[in-house]
Amino acid sequence: MTRQTGLNPTAGTLLGLLAERPMTGWELVDETGVRVGNFWTIQRSQAYRELAQLAANGHVEALPEEARHRRPYRITDAGRAAYLEWLQEMPADESVRVPFLLKVAFMDDMPRERFDELLAAQRRRHAERLTRYEQNWRELHGDDTVRGGPRLATLALGIAYERSTLGWLDELPGFFEQQTRPDVG
Repeated sequence: MTRQTGLNPTAGTLLGLLAERPMTGWELVDETGVRVGNFWTIQRSQAYRELAQLAANGHVEALPEEARHRRPYRITDAGRAAYLEWLQEMPADESVRVPFLLKVAFMDDMPRERFDELLAAQRRRHAERLTRYEQNWRELHGDDTVRGGPRLATLALGIAYERSTLGWLDELPGFFEQQTRPDVG
């Protein structure tokens, strides 16, 4: 059993990215979006708070400020050690939060036309995300570095999730018509 490092998943993610190269908070948030999409989001304000805490703990150090007041950070030896320990810890159970599912649960309290608008908007969002993930897949598919496989693996989950969600959204109206309810069990 490994000892707990005290790093939360966001801090561990930031250290993992900084283990590759120095980055600004802005770059870290963007790179997280590319790597794990909507499965682990980091807000810019959250990234900067985490970077400040990581710096206070000696896990990262700020480099000289660049253009437009952007400050890159780099991982320290202590940060690399903490990151490698965190990487081996058992992750907590995932918590899936789908705000649209709450609308589905209570859709009988809203006009059907409005629900249909929300459904169409959800379909567009997931179709756009799938297109983006598939584009990232094509761009990364030729990456034969040691990091290429893990990047594709995380992207594969995103693609599968978006395809599954789009299928569910397509079946969703059938759940509300008693005669045509899908058989998913």
